[in-house]
Amino acid sequence: MTDRVHVTLRDVATAAGVSPATASRVLNGTARVRPDLRDRVEAAAAQLAYTPNAHAQALARASNETVGVICHDVSDPYFSGIARGIMRAAAQRDLLVMLASTFRDSEREVAYVSMLRAQRARAILLIGSGFEDRRWERAMDAELRPYLNAGGRVAVVSRHRSLRVDTVLPENREGAAALARALLALGHRGFAVLSGPRGLSTVVDRVGGFRDALAAAGVTAAEVVEGPFTREGGHAGATGLLDRGVIGGSSGSGATCLFATTDVMAVGALAALRERGLRVPEDVSLAGFDDIPVVRDLTPPLTTVALPLEEMGERVIALALRDGSRARRRIERVAGTVVLRASTTGPPA
Repeated sequence: MTDRVHVTLRDVATAAGVSPATASRVLNGTARVRPDLRDRVEAAAAQLAYTPNAHAQALARASNETVGVICHDVSDPYFSGIARGIMRAAAQRDLLVMLASTFRDSEREVAYVSMLRAQRARAILLIGSGFEDRRWERAMDAELRPYLNAGGRVAVVSRHRSLRVDTVLPENREGAAALARALLALGHRGFAVLSGPRGLSTVVDRVGGFRDALAAAGVTAAEVVEGPFTREGGHAGATGLLDRGVIGGSSGSGATCLFATTDVMAVGALAALRERGLRVPEDVSLAGFDDIPVVRDLTPPLTTVALPLEEMGERVIALALRDGSRARRRIERVAGTVVLRASTTGPPA
């Protein structure tokens, strides 16, 4: 028999051939599940000697003082900045924050929402892009609708097309378009873009806004390279562009400016450019998005679109806990501000 100390909810779900969200609903008794699925999950749990986490159960008993925060990756300064604002506001209200990272796994995000429902969290906050995925939308709606109907509170940061809940909405499309116009004003006409996964709404908005602004100025659409929203993703993407001569080419016909859709990716891109002997901005200009604290200390400091991350965290928890929040949906838009720094100048002569 498997050592139950090491058995997780995901192990049970895998053994039963169901999603973690379904396994959680069965084991927590938070929603109706088809009898055949329930039987499979209960049989797998018995076979694996699975027992719920006692610590989680203890938290459930104090759930009215708990706020669940689900983000893509708390190690990313974008999410840690927002989380800091949430935690500061929660502390002022004597609330406990439970923080989880999904690592951009849509099924894991749904499963975490199910777990927070089971623990009767006072509010659930989703921090980060929605997924451009109808199946995820249906699964998330199935979890959130009964939670909301039972009096739970939900608020989100970023665009979630299908979730009709209170929203703090950074103006990603508008901010990227404004950045493109600022770079055009510097004289650039050749661009390349380092993009995150195309299934995220933030990526759709930032890449779309940037390319729309270029098209409006009659500039050929930038080449887009997709990769993880990480330092390593930015490094790999920039390396690929260098290998193909899209940037840093000797003919002078390549891109003169590289836009990374997050500052974290821009940090990796800067390292890749330096490894190939290119200077920023003398040979290639570089820009990012978010204005995480570290980019001001880079050499050179990074041009970016600044978002008030901690303020966004404070605003999303305030929305979730406001009086009458169930009466009418509220959307609070957050504008980004283009900050031109030394990483961008005009194109090389």
